[in-house]
Amino acid sequence: MRQVFISYHHRNDQAYKEELLRLNNLYRIFIDGSVNTGEIADTLPPQTIRRIIRDNYLGSTTVTILLVGTETWGRKHIDWELKSSMIDGSVNKKSGILVITLPSVDSGFYEAAHQGIKPIVFPEQQNWVRIDTRTEYEQRFPQMPARIVDQLIKLEAKVSVVPWHKVANNPENLRHLIEHTAEGRHDCEYDLSRTMRMRDASTYRV
Repeated sequence: MRQVFISYHHRNDQAYKEELLRLNNLYRIFIDGSVNTGEIADTLPPQTIRRIIRDNYLGSTTVTILLVGTETWGRKHIDWELKSSMIDGSVNKKSGILVITLPSVDSGFYEAAHQGIKPIVFPEQQNWVRIDTRTEYEQRFPQMPARIVDQLIKLEAKVSVVPWHKVANNPENLRHLIEHTAEGRHDCEYDLSRTMRMRDASTYRV
């Protein structure tokens, strides 16, 4: 099984992480290596928090699952987790990124970066269209973190986006997505140019 880090907004979207863990307990899909609520004190200096996340959690995982809800885009800790997942360091290697859009933000669009997932996860989709502009991606995924949009624009980054209903109560889809994401991580060429967010956003996106 692959070791997985789940990045999510703890206050808003805890129930969805718990549902993934429930499926995992039943079907043994992955090894959970993510941060639980209260494990890292928010009062610590930002550099210390980033180091703990990078060294104690991300260092042993090969896939980062991002759960995208209404406020995910503006959370500093999520941005730190994403960028740390993408950096290919001498000790902590880069991970594959799998994005799951939650029902609160599901726009009906998705992205299949790995050819192998298309016939399994999206058998109903016969014709695929590639878009390559930020404007189009932001229109399709208005609540998506900017750092993920950076990767969607870049074909070599290989980030897939799937709606929650494709994995909820479907352990084989989830297993398949994790495996392809992990296998493809070595070939990912992430865009790392964006600086890390230093504070949480104070407003909602509309």
